[in-house]
Amino acid sequence: MGCCMSSEDRESRNRTDAIESQLRKDRIQMRNEVKMLLLGAGESGKSTILKQMKLIHDGGYTKEEREAFKEIIFSNTVQSMRVILEAMDTMELPLYHDANRNYAIIIMSMLPQIEGDRMPHEVAVAVQNLWLDPNVQQAFQRSREYQLNDSAKYYFDSIDRIAKPTYIPTDQDVLRSRVKTTGITETTFLIGDLTYRMFDVGGQRSERKKWIHCFENVTALVFLVAISEYDQLLFEDETVNRMQEALTLFDSICNSRWFVRTSIILFLNKIDRFKEKLPISPMRNYFSDYD
Repeated sequence: MGCCMSSEDRESRNRTDAIESQLRKDRIQMRNEVKMLLLGAGESGKSTILKQMKLIHDGGYTKEEREAFKEIIFSNTVQSMRVILEAMDTMELPLYHDANRNYAIIIMSMLPQIEGDRMPHEVAVAVQNLWLDPNVQQAFQRSREYQLNDSAKYYFDSIDRIAKPTYIPTDQDVLRSRVKTTGITETTFLIGDLTYRMFDVGGQRSERKKWIHCFENVTALVFLVAISEYDQLLFEDETVNRMQEALTLFDSICNSRWFVRTSIILFLNKIDRFKEKLPISPMRNYFSDYD
């Protein structure tokens, strides 16, 4: 009698075996999984790091994926020129060449989002001529006084190529494109036998409350700091220095109970831009204890 097993018992045993088998697989998978959380203040370069990981470890971008970045790149380019023109108005700095006023009107009349797979010819010509205006260049040199994308100069210098009918964004074009991160974005890729899951979360203050959802079982935390922004102010609060905000945020994370057992990696980003700015904008002007 004890050797007999009812059909219900067999089904129960099979379910138990299946659950235990799945748990074993999950444990093996967890041992081979690295979960990394990217944190940092807004504009620190978290999304760019994820793009670089995709290029290096996930086969890069297909032609279709690259083409999907066109509208973003077109909009980044035009909006950057618009921001400069608005800053010039605030600075009471007129265009050096009167003939460029018509080009400024074209830029200022554009919608924030450019749709289509080609940049309008008149827009490309306007950007090209305005970028050559000496006073636009002067306003660009003062970009720490307002909110300008780091990619502005790169796209302005590449306007001839970007405006071609056959244009396909390059790796560098994609890396420099900018879309504000809202919510949480996950990127997964393989390196050897390990599966890396990287989470990018919005860096602006309004987005930080969402970080809590990523904290559980994090293998490592990568905190990014754009050291080139030591002389710039926050996008969301133009009374706060960006570097000071990063220092405050880093301190709060290091002392957070959520990360007591988590490895923390400090990643200093945008070093090339930092080297360019330091000779003309001394750090001691913003951090008196720096020598």
